[in-house]
Amino acid sequence: MLAAPVALSRLNELEAALNSAIRGKPDVVRLSMVCLLARGHLLIEDVPGVGKTTLAQAMARSVHCRFHRLQFTSDMLPSDVLGVTIYNAHAQEFEFKQGPVFTNFLLADEINRATPKTQSALLEAMNELQVTIESHSYSLEQPFMVMATQNPVEHHGTYPLPESQLDRFLMRIRIGYPDRDAEREILRNKDGVHAESVSAVLSSEELLQLQEQVSRVKVDDSLVDYMLAIVEKTRQHESLALGVSPRGAQALYRATQALALLEGRDYVIPDDIKRLAIPVFAHRIAINARASLAQRSTELSERILLEILTLVEVPL
Repeated sequence: MLAAPVALSRLNELEAALNSAIRGKPDVVRLSMVCLLARGHLLIEDVPGVGKTTLAQAMARSVHCRFHRLQFTSDMLPSDVLGVTIYNAHAQEFEFKQGPVFTNFLLADEINRATPKTQSALLEAMNELQVTIESHSYSLEQPFMVMATQNPVEHHGTYPLPESQLDRFLMRIRIGYPDRDAEREILRNKDGVHAESVSAVLSSEELLQLQEQVSRVKVDDSLVDYMLAIVEKTRQHESLALGVSPRGAQALYRATQALALLEGRDYVIPDDIKRLAIPVFAHRIAINARASLAQRSTELSERILLEILTLVEVPL
């Protein structure tokens, strides 16, 4: 097991490597690392060209593991993701040919361009670390992380992810446009910004050890009650048709532990919960029809969560 100072040093190396690929977005990089350490899956939603794919590729390349990139399209089938059983005439038996999901890091690029049937092919893998094909279950190797990118649902040719799929993602983040200094640096870089420049910082064994250390970060009972109070408010809010699920509450719990470890603490503080509530919860709540007429659902979800955070009393 990695000692605490060594673990923090390796995490700092990892963060520096990711920041070299994604210029001017330290908060985005930090949230991505939280998701990785918390054994979660990451959904990156933004307009084209801001670095969604670059971030996902850099994350995968920073750990010495297997990596597959899968470009989702409208004609893709579930078997293109999971694999297919074919007949081997020489052996006179059926063989299962593994699909791209049998990897450590799966980049599902533009996931919402595939049909809901193909999107749902990832549900079991993301939740249970296994794939079932024709009544046979196949376990996935750990670590396993799905990093999906998607364009905003207002764009042409997209299929909104269903609530059951969104709930499997620990976090949804947006990168946004870089500031002027960061964009100038990108333009001045003759070779451009490429994820290929990121070298592996951690081995798969070290990553698993760090994820295990995350689970030992202490969370006081008062902070658990604080999280649950926020969750209950989402289920009672008049503008919400769907509140945060128990899986969502578990996700916030793990994410706060991961953030504490990243910041060199072995305990969670209230600010960790405030900082992570929106990226962990915003995609898990559903706006009711009446409220959605007034404002875009994504913006309204975040505004409602900010309102809830101001209403719930912070433990001392």
